[in-house]
Amino acid sequence: MGKTNNTENLEAPTISQLRAELQKEQRKVNSGRIIRTTIFSLLTVAAAAALVAVLLMPVLEISGSSMADTLQDGDVVVAMKGTNYKSGDIIAFYSNNNILVKRVIATAGDWVDIDQQGNVYVNDELLEEPYIDAKALGECNISLPYQVPDGRSFVMGDHRDTSIDSRNTAVGSISDDLVIGRLMFRVWPLSELKWLQ
Repeated sequence: MGKTNNTENLEAPTISQLRAELQKEQRKVNSGRIIRTTIFSLLTVAAAAALVAVLLMPVLEISGSSMADTLQDGDVVVAMKGTNYKSGDIIAFYSNNNILVKRVIATAGDWVDIDQQGNVYVNDELLEEPYIDAKALGECNISLPYQVPDGRSFVMGDHRDTSIDSRNTAVGSISDDLVIGRLMFRVWPLSELKWLQ
């Protein structure tokens, strides 16, 4: 018995079939390249956004009522890193393993005094504070008048009756190296989107 050759029954592919198969393979390669490029781009953008958020513009959620009515519990704000803070700026800073948000009242070298009615004086001048609803001495256990040490800021919350801030030794004046940044704008809730002063 002789052997039969099965290759006799196979037909060679036509040029158009080869072209179609080649185009199919090229589409697979191109699709894979597009997917890889897209994933790489998304990862690059996410990494850049994370670096900006951590290093330049931290995003923070407000917890508590010490800055009411300016900021409410649950508000989301964006801070800007920097070193020059002045009276009236709202800053975020580290204090006892927490992040607090308060308003700068005085800076290094300034003298702060607060009377029993909650009037705040900086360098013997009454501080104009349109951002507070009610004045209060609050939980003050520091000796007044108080001179702000070098490299520090004296901060207070806008809701003076409940805020624990530089008036209390539990927080004290804030070292510049503990400041995360100055709050620039509120991004949430969207209905309250605005620049912060």
